Amino acid sequence: MFGYLVAASGDLTQEQLARYKACYCGLCRSIKARHGQLARLSLTYDMTFLALLLNSLYEPEETCAEETCIAHPVKARPWWNSEVTDYAADMNVAMAYLKCLDDWEDDGNPAALAEAGLFKRAYAAVEERYPRQCAVIRGSLDALHALEKARCEDADAAADSFGRLMAEVLVYREDRWSDALRGLGMALGRFLYVMDACMDLNSDTIRGRYNPFRRFYGLPDNEQRFRDVLKMLLGEGLVYFDRLPLVQDVGLLQNILCAGLWAQFDEKYGDKKGQADGTGSV
Repeated sequence: MFGYLVAASGDLTQEQLARYKACYCGLCRSIKARHGQLARLSLTYDMTFLALLLNSLYEPEETCAEETCIAHPVKARPWWNSEVTDYAADMNVAMAYLKCLDDWEDDGNPAALAEAGLFKRAYAAVEERYPRQCAVIRGSLDALHALEKARCEDADAAADSFGRLMAEVLVYREDRWSDALRGLGMALGRFLYVMDACMDLNSDTIRGRYNPFRRFYGLPDNEQRFRDVLKMLLGEGLVYFDRLPLVQDVGLLQNILCAGLWAQFDEKYGDKKGQADGTGSV
């Protein structure tokens, strides 16, 4: 994952912000309980979004408490989790492990290989529980690696590979909501890949690294070009999001998708219209 699926905390109510932080802490706790202390190094807010989404959709029983932890040893922090939090914890570890292997293959980075070693046993357990998801994650990253190695300029092909990955991760179980979740995941994965390519365009070009948008490097109208494409991709995802019968935390999820998801892009490229009239990115 890329770290873009975060809440715009300044736009949340105090209740929403507390709920969001407690979900993050609950996810961290689930990772530790299922995969050990070191696996918590893989924790991301991206998977917090997954936990919130599936929890809102399936409404499983939640466990709540307040505890101290290694990161917060003095003041107890509230947390909550559920069976879908455990699923998000497993996907978090699977994504981290396979991404480390992909980084090793791409760059020969020994640190990435060493980090993959930390997650190897945990990943084996996740793969046994969720072979469908792990097979698609691995296959999608392999496809991306091949496109990057070939220096493919077809951004759609690369984005589709990551879209397939996200589509399968969002499907916790095969049921009546699978199609909508896959549709949301596909659009969201494509959005995230394109967003990351836009954000890294300058640094990738300077360092000679793969980026499907290198032909746009240095052009003056990139901000609007990229924003238009991203809005289209996100709009496709919101169509599927609106098909899901979400009630609990729906405002928080909408905040992530319609505001938080744009935070880094707006900071890098600027959102002149949103800054002027307060409308933001979408």
